Amino acid sequence: MMSLNKINYGFFTDYDIYLFKQGNHFRLYDKLGSHIIKNKNGKRQGTYFSLWAPNAKKVSLIGDFNGWDADTHPLHLREDESGIWEGFIPDVGEGAVYKYHINSRLGDYRVDKGDPFAFYWELSPKTASIVWDLNDYAWKDCQWMEKRHKYNALSSPISIYEVHPGSWMRVPEENGRFLTYREIAHKLTDYVKKMGFTHVEFLPLMEHPFYGSWGYQVLGYFAPTSRYGTPQDFMYLVDYLHQNEIGVILDWVPSHFPDNEHGLVFFDGTHLYEHADPRKGFHPDWNSYIFNYGRCEVKNFLLSNAIFWLDKYHIDVLRVDAVASMLYLDYSRGEGEWIPNEYGGRENIEAISFLRKFNEAVYKEFPDVQTIAEESTSWPMVSKPGYTGGLGFGMKWNMGWMHDTLLYFRRAPVHRKYHHDELTFSMWYAFCENFILSLSHDEVVYGKGALLEKMPGDDWQKFANLRLLYGYMFAHPGKKLLFMGGEFGQRKEWNHEESLDWHLVQYKSHQGVQRWVQDLNELYKKEVCLHELDFEQTGFEWIDVGDWENSIVSFLRKGKSTKDTILVVCNFTPVLRHNYRIGVPGGGFWKEMLNSDAEEYGGSGQGNMGGVEATQAPFHSRRYSLSLTLPPLSVIFVKGENH
Repeated sequence: MMSLNKINYGFFTDYDIYLFKQGNHFRLYDKLGSHIIKNKNGKRQGTYFSLWAPNAKKVSLIGDFNGWDADTHPLHLREDESGIWEGFIPDVGEGAVYKYHINSRLGDYRVDKGDPFAFYWELSPKTASIVWDLNDYAWKDCQWMEKRHKYNALSSPISIYEVHPGSWMRVPEENGRFLTYREIAHKLTDYVKKMGFTHVEFLPLMEHPFYGSWGYQVLGYFAPTSRYGTPQDFMYLVDYLHQNEIGVILDWVPSHFPDNEHGLVFFDGTHLYEHADPRKGFHPDWNSYIFNYGRCEVKNFLLSNAIFWLDKYHIDVLRVDAVASMLYLDYSRGEGEWIPNEYGGRENIEAISFLRKFNEAVYKEFPDVQTIAEESTSWPMVSKPGYTGGLGFGMKWNMGWMHDTLLYFRRAPVHRKYHHDELTFSMWYAFCENFILSLSHDEVVYGKGALLEKMPGDDWQKFANLRLLYGYMFAHPGKKLLFMGGEFGQRKEWNHEESLDWHLVQYKSHQGVQRWVQDLNELYKKEVCLHELDFEQTGFEWIDVGDWENSIVSFLRKGKSTKDTILVVCNFTPVLRHNYRIGVPGGGFWKEMLNSDAEEYGGSGQGNMGGVEATQAPFHSRRYSLSLTLPPLSVIFVKGENH
């Protein structure tokens, strides 16, 4: 047996251990895991390993450097009751493959575990961790980092392109293989710039054993998946996007983890990361395990992980998945299948406290980033500060808007007048949270069909409805999110095993949708009134919400300056309407900025010949009004040149 050198390399101080036990250590990735040690001249000396396993009787390091022998390199248990095991192996460096062999105090339980803090993992289905140096990359995004507070501000335009890297685009000449991080970097950046999106959101890229989980069953929380390359390759992807002034959003999953033996579950022979009672610790929807948010060391793990991606990978926004499942103890559970909190309620007090602490830590450490909650219930004040009783997120997905709007658009236009409230109800609550209007991957899977195929009517009407949907979304208060493929009218629902159907963009109808989204993004970014007051009531004003008989709505989007005002009119029927009168706040010429029925978008070419002169004909309790032509199934954006 060769004992690992018990050398103190300054990884853990007494203060580190104090913070660790208190649940306030947010940079554990600098302490736990594997870390290459170099001398003053930069020459590698070996690797330091450390692991939290308080209920282990013995922990050994096994790997390709010792023939996977559990007797060769035992770790040492620290004497400070932290439950941390550590040791140093000379001459082991980057690329070494390893696991921890754990012998539990309880029973005869023995298991080989991957490193919870590993920076890199073997390519699935292999399951070992890999020693890796994250400092071996020279970032070139300093200009972005210096000014990203402007791009991430709540008053700035935020239009998000949601992407699953494994199926966005593949290489057909090579049996449909994945693009690498570096290949994606150039192709995706060029495309996103062309389309005008401000941010890219990646479905979870942390290492996950099952590709079909889309990344939502995370096992290697501190490692980008090796399916697309090395950690430095992923850094290059983020870096390149930043150099082209595109923000990066990463899905983060602190709500549950999979049951793979080499992962976090039953880690040291006990339920270390999860609750022991399955009524709190097991998730019935996903057959996965729920973190114990009341345990300080577990909170350290998750909070350090959030900070890690912002620190080491320059991520701009963390979108937190499945927040609702964290907030409610009875989420997806029947009577008798859950345990009430100490007050007899269904609220998960420990998770609520964790989420507030997460947001406080993130905004304190990185005040120029944002956090987003995917929260599907009416839980109040999700995007309000913790000190006011909120959860502290910067923004929240507007699931209600998504549900009601898609339900409305599915209806045949002849029936829409009977369901006008499905379209207008969102404005009753639009400003109670900082909402993102999301048409995400969840809406185009599991038999739901692509967005285009949700639309009623013949093919022309389907495309007209889709353009109308996007125009309405970009006009509605709130930031924007669109899943890949939707921007050109993908016909099939999303399949993670295939590339998007890029061949469709050769057809005019699909080109028209793509051009429409491109122009919407440009108008959204250019016109301050479409984004500056997204989260304030003063940024929106109805002109006419009551024309249910014709299925028409008209409203103003306003900026802080009275000059920044745009009129939006949506016609949700295939009826061409001439001389439709609408009251406006001022006279002069009103320019038609965008019209979804224009021929270049695949429309019929009806419109207002570039604009309309306002007349002193009072209407809608306003002194001036416009007589407009409303194309079928269309949205028009009109701006007064004197206002």
